[in-house]
Amino acid sequence: MARYPVTLAVRALRAAAISFEPHLYPWEPRGGTRASAEALGVDEHRVVKTLIFEDDARAPLCVLMHGDHEVSSKQLARHVGVKTVGPCSPEVADRHSGYQVGGTSPFGLRRPMPIYMQRTILDLPVLYINGGARGFLVSMDPHEAARVLSADLVDVAVRRT
Repeated sequence: MARYPVTLAVRALRAAAISFEPHLYPWEPRGGTRASAEALGVDEHRVVKTLIFEDDARAPLCVLMHGDHEVSSKQLARHVGVKTVGPCSPEVADRHSGYQVGGTSPFGLRRPMPIYMQRTILDLPVLYINGGARGFLVSMDPHEAARVLSADLVDVAVRRT
């Protein structure tokens, strides 16, 4: 097995005693979950993307979504109880999370923020999620991820077209 980076996410997972498998793959700019799923030979639905959003007061929030779906900003705003939410620019997302876009993990975030997880992620036998670096995913039990993240389960998925 190739050596994998010991990121803040890996440290957070180890501190929480979460069992995970590391997966390295050749990162592609703008390749997204499709490229990582193809590189690892897994269904893109099982690759969970970590998105950093802001509400109308510019407060950050983290959203975990299936790779083959988008987030309904309108439904998420309604759930959160604010007028609007939307994705941050890459620079702002980097500042909020402490990670570089393309390598953002919900584990070991720089700033504490609410984490919203699409409820159907819990139906997966295993999820693949960023391990805190570009070209690095970790696989684990989705229930363990939800537990350690204290994730708020939501139904905000829209099928990607």
